[in-house]
Amino acid sequence: MKGYIQVYTGDGKGKTSAALGLAVRALGRGKKVCIVQFMKGIETGEILFFEGKPGIVIKQFGTGEFVMEPGEGEKNSAYQALNYAKEQMLSGSFDIIILDEINVALQMQLLGVSAVLDFLRQKPEDVEVVLTGRNAPKELLEIADLVTEMREVKHYYKKGIGAREGIEY
Repeated sequence: MKGYIQVYTGDGKGKTSAALGLAVRALGRGKKVCIVQFMKGIETGEILFFEGKPGIVIKQFGTGEFVMEPGEGEKNSAYQALNYAKEQMLSGSFDIIILDEINVALQMQLLGVSAVLDFLRQKPEDVEVVLTGRNAPKELLEIADLVTEMREVKHYYKKGIGAREGIEY
C-alpha cells in the first residue's frame, strides 16, 4: 500500500486527537505505528493507553514545561525526536509515523524546515507520515498529499477553562 504525507494544522482543537484516531484505526487493521511527540514530556492519556501495547511505540521528547523562549536543550530535544523518527521510519518496522506537534517545533525554530523536508524526502514509498500542530509552514503544505485545517469556531478556553485530564491530555 502506498503511504502518503498528511498534515493536520490550524488553530482549532483536534489535531493530535485526529492523529491518535488514525493510529487506533491502523492498529485495528494490524498496522504498526510509531508516534513521536515533540515538546511533550507529561503523562498523557495516550501514553497511559498505548504504552506497552503491541504494534505501537510512543515516545515523548520534551521537558514537560511550556516553552516560551526555546534554548539549546529544547532544540537538541527536537532534533533527537526527528532523528529517532527517521530511524523508526527507515527501520521497516512501521507502517505509520506520527510526528505530533512538529509544526509547533518548526514555528518556534527548534527545527529547521529543511531538516523536516529532508526527512520527508527519505520516506519509504509504503510508509504514511502524519505531521500535527498549528501553523504548518507552507513548504510542508506544498509537499503534503493531504492537509486538514482545524478551525476554531468556539472554545471553552476563552471562558478560562484549562486543559482537562482525559480530554486535552
